[in-house]
Amino acid sequence: MGKVYAFLADGSEEVELLAVTDVLIRGGQDVKLVSVMGTRDVITSHKVKLQADLEFSEAEFSDADLLFLPGGMPGTQNLGAHEGLLELLKQAYEKNVRIAAICAAPSVLGKLGLLEGKRATCFPGFESELTGARHTSQGVVTDGTITTARGLGYALDLGIELLKYLSSEEEAGRIKEAIQYDQIPM
Repeated sequence: MGKVYAFLADGSEEVELLAVTDVLIRGGQDVKLVSVMGTRDVITSHKVKLQADLEFSEAEFSDADLLFLPGGMPGTQNLGAHEGLLELLKQAYEKNVRIAAICAAPSVLGKLGLLEGKRATCFPGFESELTGARHTSQGVVTDGTITTARGLGYALDLGIELLKYLSSEEEAGRIKEAIQYDQIPM
């Protein structure tokens, strides 16, 4: 079982956060929601009230197997403004801890230089903020220990992709089947 810390702030995209963490929990991962707002109470980008498990200052991250950033505005800006989170991301990268971000949130990793030379994706319009990355329009991209996803429509794909790394392809496939996830062409 992996230890996952999913960060949220006022303005975070709630479905990106919850879809990814739901898949991970179903796959047996220990997921903690961590607020960077100085309180456990958060108001998401669509005005949904959520309560995190921990406030950033209450958490001990040394056991992290994955740090996850959902997108949304102004949630991504709020995550990117939290100095403690930025330092944690840099340390995690140096220690080869898996990091994931979706939608606008890969821009946080780009500004830190963590995407230098890596393939990465993001919500259209944020490409210039993926400093040093080789941008791709793929829905989900893993390069080394960093996984990025384009947006809400890829949240389940991101959860399944991360589960492959935290558990196994077999477990990821089991969860994909259990939730009846099969994209249909339009």
